[in-house]
Amino acid sequence: MKPKRRVRSPQVMARNLDSGRIIATRVSVTATRTERALGLLGRDDFQPDEAMWIAPSRGVHTCGMRFPIDLVALDATGKVVDRVAGLAPWRLRLPRRSVVGVLELPEGSLERSETRLGHCLTFETVGVLGWNAHAGDA
Repeated sequence: MKPKRRVRSPQVMARNLDSGRIIATRVSVTATRTERALGLLGRDDFQPDEAMWIAPSRGVHTCGMRFPIDLVALDATGKVVDRVAGLAPWRLRLPRRSVVGVLELPEGSLERSETRLGHCLTFETVGVLGWNAHAGDA
């Protein structure tokens, strides 16, 4: 019997190409409709090096969240077409034209990374996280 394969997920980071700053070293990428719908709901905190990429998405809400967030909305080229610093819980950011996804960040991330409207962001794979090793795998 063949051993089960290990499941790996890429470690993704977000970088601001205009400022040269790393925005987040641990970007969660939503892969399903359920993950996009849940987003950060149920979490008590959001670490400074974390982010959540929600795509496809043109707008977001913070209903039910327990903390404020920063967010940027990107077009298909990675250009920042909308940005909000300190979006409080129970708020709505309406959909914007040309947006393909929204990057949710801990409050203060936009200021630290000097991210502005018109800047270009990129996502980079920097390694592999989350080995899901099965017993007996080498």
